[in-house]
Amino acid sequence: MTPLPLDGVVVADFSRVLAGPLASVMLADLGATVVKVERPGSGDDTRAWGPPWTTDSSSYFECANRSKRSVTLDLNDAEDLRLARTLADRADVLVENFKDGALAARGLGYDSVRRTNPRVVYCSVTGFGSRGGAALAGYDFLVQAVGGLMSVTGDPDADPAKAGVALVDVLTAKDATIGILAALQARERTGEGQRVEVNLLSSLLGSLANQASSYLTTGRAPGRMGNRHPSIAPYETLRCADELLAVACGNDRQFGKLAEVLGAPELAGDARFATNPARVAHRGDLVGALEERLARDTAEAWARRLTAVGVPAGRVGDLASAVALAESLGLEPTVSVGPASPPQIRHPISYSATPVTSYRPPPRLGEHSADVRRWLTEPSQEENS
Repeated sequence: MTPLPLDGVVVADFSRVLAGPLASVMLADLGATVVKVERPGSGDDTRAWGPPWTTDSSSYFECANRSKRSVTLDLNDAEDLRLARTLADRADVLVENFKDGALAARGLGYDSVRRTNPRVVYCSVTGFGSRGGAALAGYDFLVQAVGGLMSVTGDPDADPAKAGVALVDVLTAKDATIGILAALQARERTGEGQRVEVNLLSSLLGSLANQASSYLTTGRAPGRMGNRHPSIAPYETLRCADELLAVACGNDRQFGKLAEVLGAPELAGDARFATNPARVAHRGDLVGALEERLARDTAEAWARRLTAVGVPAGRVGDLASAVALAESLGLEPTVSVGPASPPQIRHPISYSATPVTSYRPPPRLGEHSADVRRWLTEPSQEENS
């Protein structure tokens, strides 16, 4: 079997809930040995975040903890704390999202760990950074609210709305993974590790892309537009005879094709609609003209016709239809992680030389405690050499 990119890399995972565990599960997918440190008795908070429940835990916990090894350690117990420090000393990567100063008080902060393990890549995940926001609680929903995402999400006549998933946690996990991999690569050149810091607010701001650029360009904060795009039209949902159709015309050629399929080629020559800036300026008239014609058939029928001529369009589906679509396109969206566990969404990246093909079930609380404790009490390779 071809070694995975992170085979031999040991990750000490002191993180809980979603952002940190999602980052470390990506590392586990890539071959790292991830040792998840959990509180005795209760473990990661998300083990109790149900329904729905699985055989061993909650589906929430399992989405971010496959292929890991769980050890329970009480960091208020002297012997368990000693084992935790040994784990930090033997780790290539340490991931944590404790409150500011909580690990440092136990000798597990970055400065303490790097003194005995200068090669460690120490990744800290916080809500608002380690400076003025160090004492602030970092929950995804809160950051969506104060970080501007809710202000641009939802209908203009309704209240601001959050995304339907903990999107900021997911984005922060991606940033953490990128930072860890970059620091590991830098260590190959320098022999030294470093601290990698990510926070939910910075990851959210970094992901707002054109919306943030619009604000920085104009000095005006953008608002909610429902499913409409501030700079492109039609790039939104449109009402058909039965349901909504998502239409994403990214250029004038695609709009011309849309007009032809709708039986109204004259729309592409109308001065109000001939260019994208004109369509944005006359969006109300545009939507009215399009929906008048779309009302003659179903969203599914229009989606087929438009897709056939290269106009991006599709019914607004749900997760069931999304998985089915990915399957129909040969993307193999789900994987088995064991006979007693429900399937999971697979690692999202494909590699030509080192494909991710092996997944293990999320661990039961403390499932690997005996093995991990035994390993931590044995002399390390450096001590034997």
